[in-house]
Amino acid sequence: MPRDPLIGLVGKPSSGKSTTLNSLTDASSKVGNFPFTTIDPQRAIGYLQIDCACKRYGVSDRCKPNYGSCHDGKRSVPIELLDVAGLVPGAHQGKGLGNKFLDDLRHADALIHVVDVSGTTDAEGKATRGYDPSVDIEWLRSEIVRWVQGNLMERWGSIKRRHIATKANPVDTLQSQFSGYGSTSATVARCLDRIGLKQPLEEWSDETVEQVVNAFVDEKFPTVFALNKIDHPDADKNISKIAKMQDPKSIVLCSAISEVFLRRLAKQGYIRYVEGSEFLDTREDLIDEGDPDGGGLKEMDEKLKTRVENLKDMVLYRFGSTGVVQCLSRAAEVLGLVPVFPVRNVHTFGAAAGSSAAAFRDCVLVKKNSTVGDVARKIMGDVPISYIEGAGGTRVAEEEIVEVGKHDVLSFKVGR
Repeated sequence: MPRDPLIGLVGKPSSGKSTTLNSLTDASSKVGNFPFTTIDPQRAIGYLQIDCACKRYGVSDRCKPNYGSCHDGKRSVPIELLDVAGLVPGAHQGKGLGNKFLDDLRHADALIHVVDVSGTTDAEGKATRGYDPSVDIEWLRSEIVRWVQGNLMERWGSIKRRHIATKANPVDTLQSQFSGYGSTSATVARCLDRIGLKQPLEEWSDETVEQVVNAFVDEKFPTVFALNKIDHPDADKNISKIAKMQDPKSIVLCSAISEVFLRRLAKQGYIRYVEGSEFLDTREDLIDEGDPDGGGLKEMDEKLKTRVENLKDMVLYRFGSTGVVQCLSRAAEVLGLVPVFPVRNVHTFGAAAGSSAAAFRDCVLVKKNSTVGDVARKIMGDVPISYIEGAGGTRVAEEEIVEVGKHDVLSFKVGR
């Protein structure tokens, strides 16, 4: 099944990007506390947590995803991630391999900017104390803007001459330049609407072009700020400062290293832990709750017990979770992603007619305002579709918009 969109992980060296990737996927990026640990861009599959349609239709006992998992209506859906090596100031001029890394981001649909809020690494990822991480948010966005603007201004004279000669409209002219970033004409139109620009393109000043590029970056690369290392003593004051500068909906507090640690303990059989949860159970917890075997969990030594208790107090109980899983959820919200469930049988929600058939085997993520026809082309490609059915066997028109709970369970009938 298709797995786009693509979420890019960005940030300076040593901010915790690779650890964040490891906590979202089964990938094993090389992790180290030095600049350019990640040299080549890495694509991996993360898992976005959503509410599955199986709960809505009362078939959670039969929900058997082909990919990911589903537990009592909470489903983990594959989503593609791109971890790009750390950017440094001056990246748009090629500093620190910057142009290559910026180039790798061009097809990302949204960005998760991992920010080291401990203030223990400077702009280039070198160890320090007392650094202001709010600066990182400003300069990284500035690097992306300068990269796009630099590419545009290199050809601006010839772009204007062609625009005048062909009597084109600004949307078409800009789209021809921005298509390499995965843009669409609708994206460009929203940019111009965002700034209310009515001036003819041939009259745009350099300042106007910069304004357009800023609007394009905001539209094309919506960003979630993963404020990482929240358990550090200096994190609170930095979080407060950033919270005053950014939309609270764009901020997620997280401790990637805590999530990696908890998942490792769970795999080793020391704790019972569900990714992204506020709680975890140890052997002693389960014994206290009446299970004499402690759930079959291993006994921890005193050093490990102390570390787990500190993590509970400093991260889970204080912030509600490690925050890493929530980073993906917030990115999905920013993009307005809608989960759609293609099925063969719209009565059993499986591939067969029997009531015991496995249900909701597949799930795809589509962008907001996608039509039923868009979903059909995404899943079926060029295969001719005779008609499309929704839950219960109702015919659905291709121009209908898919939303959560509306036209999100679909069966495509092949034929002409």
